[in-house]
Parts: sequence; structure tokens; C-alpha cells
Amino acid sequence: MFPTPRADLKPNTADFERLPLVKPTGFREYDARWLFPQEINLMGLNAIGLGLATLFAARGVPKRFVVGHDFRWYSGSVKQALINGLLAGGAEVHDIGLALSPMAYYAQFALDVEGVAMVTASHNDNGWTGIKMGMNRPMTFGPDEMTALKDIVLGGKFEQRVGGRYIFVENFAAKYIASLTDRPKLKRKLRVVAACGNGTAGAFAPQVLAAIGCEVIPLDVELDHSFPRYNPNPEDMKMLHAMADAVVKHKADVGLGFDGDGDRCGVVDNEGHEIFADKVGVMLARDLSAIHKGAKFVADVKSTGLFVTDPVLQANGATTTYWKTGHSYMKRHTHEVKALVGFEKSGHFFFQPPLGRGYDDGLIAGIAVCDMLDRAAGRTMADLHRALPKTWSSPTMSPHCGDEVKYGVVDRMVAHYKALAEQGATVCGQKIRDLVTVNGVRVTLADGTWGLVRASSNKPELVVVVESPVSEANMRAIFADIDGHLAKFPEVGAYNQKI
Repeated sequence: MFPTPRADLKPNTADFERLPLVKPTGFREYDARWLFPQEINLMGLNAIGLGLATLFAARGVPKRFVVGHDFRWYSGSVKQALINGLLAGGAEVHDIGLALSPMAYYAQFALDVEGVAMVTASHNDNGWTGIKMGMNRPMTFGPDEMTALKDIVLGGKFEQRVGGRYIFVENFAAKYIASLTDRPKLKRKLRVVAACGNGTAGAFAPQVLAAIGCEVIPLDVELDHSFPRYNPNPEDMKMLHAMADAVVKHKADVGLGFDGDGDRCGVVDNEGHEIFADKVGVMLARDLSAIHKGAKFVADVKSTGLFVTDPVLQANGATTTYWKTGHSYMKRHTHEVKALVGFEKSGHFFFQPPLGRGYDDGLIAGIAVCDMLDRAAGRTMADLHRALPKTWSSPTMSPHCGDEVKYGVVDRMVAHYKALAEQGATVCGQKIRDLVTVNGVRVTLADGTWGLVRASSNKPELVVVVESPVSEANMRAIFADIDGHLAKFPEVGAYNQKI
């Protein structure tokens, strides 16, 4: 009988070497993250693997898994411990070796395997590990599956079974690269900065971009798990600024930045200006909706209102709905409503058939940007960006709010704006045009100015974002309205930044 995991074990003790450590806080809404080995040890990872096999059996899903790992000094041993647990649960394991998360998702299709357990901490600092999991391709776990797995693992409700099988899949990376590059080459010779932040994407992204016809300027592509320059995170301004400097220096057409596990893409234009991912999404939606008339898109609630108000998208008959922030939520909803693409402000893009298989792949997103430029009739990335209607928008602001109270605060904010809308009251002198309450509350005023309040999925924080298509003054006005109401709650603390 495998022992029940504990949360109180300390490294460099006898119990740490003979018992499983699994800290409960590592189970998040849609993936798992722990500091290794302080919050999970190798036996704890055995427990996760055994728990996954047990969960698949309980859900009636064949116990067959693709596993891979990112480039950190400990990821190989983390993966092996996870595999041992899967095998103890009677699972069949297909090991694709060093991989990007989207490579593991692709392997589910290419190898016809139901499950995935990808060992990665994405862009987190060195010392973190984690697992992205799924049992119904192309989806990954959401709160239901994560809660069930947590209950099995922490409760020690394991079912050990004989018959486990290990298969090492040789040279799977070549098959993944071929799946992206077996296509016509670009007609336009593009000079592209490929920035990887010394993360795993450095082993793949430059090769893929070169194979589709780009002249590649590699930036921080040497694998180094210490991330000596900056974390591989295309939302991080240090990474974006490094990309911008390289684009200007090399007179590149575009800069593409990939996160630590390759499922996100960030963009810098040919003039060295960072373009936030939601605006990149609008540019891609314009391009794709010209080809796929009446295209349907999904954007997360943090994204720009241009998805609805942009005149080019309207003329192309495109429609966009807003959905919950979070890669698993967006992936599932985009698949369920059969949208052409889902766009998340963090840089996760979900391309559905015929453009992709529905999962988030930063390389597919980067290729889509190159294809857009190829079709742009000589216009630059900066030209395409400037062609968007101007908006005034805030950064993502995150006032502190404890995990145990943040959802209650958001519920009261939802109730507040719902009551105003029902009463026909005004906010900032305007009627409320629309409320989206799938993930906190996104309140849109008559002129398209909007503000969002939601609870962070993985931090003791709220998330506040505001934007106006009319003026900076209107953007600041709706922020003042939201901030003034939040100030009434003593549970809400200091912001990371304010506009």
C-alpha cells in the first residue's frame, strides 16, 4: 500500500527520504506547480502519477499517457518519478523526452494517446516544477479534474495495478517540427528575431521559423535553466525590451518571443514597439476573418474591446465572445463553441481546425504572425498595428486580496454593477451597455469604455483592467469608479501598480 502523502516533511530528514511530500497548495485551478523539493519530493511525484492513473480509471478513460519534460536540471528526475507512479497504477506511458507543452499535446494526436502529463513550470523561476495534465484532447484539466486528483492524492485513495508499460518515443521532436513546417514557404522574405529567454523553446523555435522561410536572428536561444538574462515570459517587459533592442539593431521585420514551455508567443513590431497579445489577436482576427468569412472568435475577459467594436472585423462578419481567463478555460470554450481561434491576453492562442488542433502552441501563433505579414502586401508590422483603432488601456493591476476572501469581494462587485444595470443607473455619466459575468465582472459603458474586476486564479490578488476607445480621461474615470468601490472593502490591499 502506497503511503498517504504529507505536507509537513522537511528536506534532509529520514522521513523526507521514505515518505511522500505533497503540499496541497500546489494544486491550482487548471495545472499544478510546486517548489522542488521544498513542496514536493520524488515520492510525492510518485503519488501524483499513481493518482493520475487512479483518476483515469475512475473516469473510465484508458490509462495511456504522453509524458515529456522541459529544460531544468531537475525536470528529468521529476518526470521519472511521475512515470514510476503512472506505471504503478498500471498505465501505459509514452515518453517523448525533452519537449514543449504543445509538443506533448500534439503527441496525444500523433500517437493516438488519451492522456498527457507534461512536466513543466513554464516561465516560473528556477526551483519551480509543475505538471500540465489532460484526459480529453485537446483539453487540459480544469477545476473539476484538479479537485478530483487532489482528493485522490491527499487522501491516499490510490489503486495500484499491474500491467504498466513504458515506451520511449525516439526522435519525436522531428515529427512535431515536420507537422509545423510541411507547408509552402513564405513568399515574403522575413527577418525574424526569435527570442526564447534560454528556455526550452530555444531547441525548437529557430529551426521551425527557418524551415518556413524566415531569416532567423536567434536571441537567448541557448538552453540555460538559470535564465541568466530574464525569465522566458513574453509578458515580462525585460524580455520584450530585449526583443525590441534586437529588432532595431538587426532591422528585423518582427520579433517573436516564446515562453519557457513554448505555449505562448509575444510580439514586437519592426520599429521596436511591444504589441500586447490582445492587440496582436485583433490583428490576426482581421487577417483570418478576411479569409474565413463570418469567423467566430473567443477572447478572454482581460482583452481589448476592439474584438467587438473594430470596424474591419464587423465588415468581415466576424463575431467575438468573451470568456474566462485561463488557458484551460479558454481552450475548452473555444473548442466547445467551435470558434476559429481563441485569444488570451497572456499570449495563449488556441487555433482550431483547419488552422490547428485546438491547443495553445506559441510556434503556431508565431507562424500565423508570419503568414499575416506574408499576406500584408508590403505593409509592415507597425503599419498593421497603427491601422487598429486607438484605445487607451491600463496594464494589468493586481491589488492584494487574500485567497480566502477574494471571491467574496468579487461576488459583491458583480452584485453592485448588476444592480446598477437593472436600475438603469449611470456609471461615469453613461448607461451600462453590457455586463459579462463569466469571470468576475466586465462592465462596458455606452461609448465602449470598459473595466474588469476578477479574482486571480493563482495568487492572493484581484485583477483590474480598464480600457477606453474614446479617451484617456474616460479610461481613468472607469478606473476611479471601480477603485472607489473596492476601497470600501478592507480586505483589498495595495496595488502592484496603478494608472
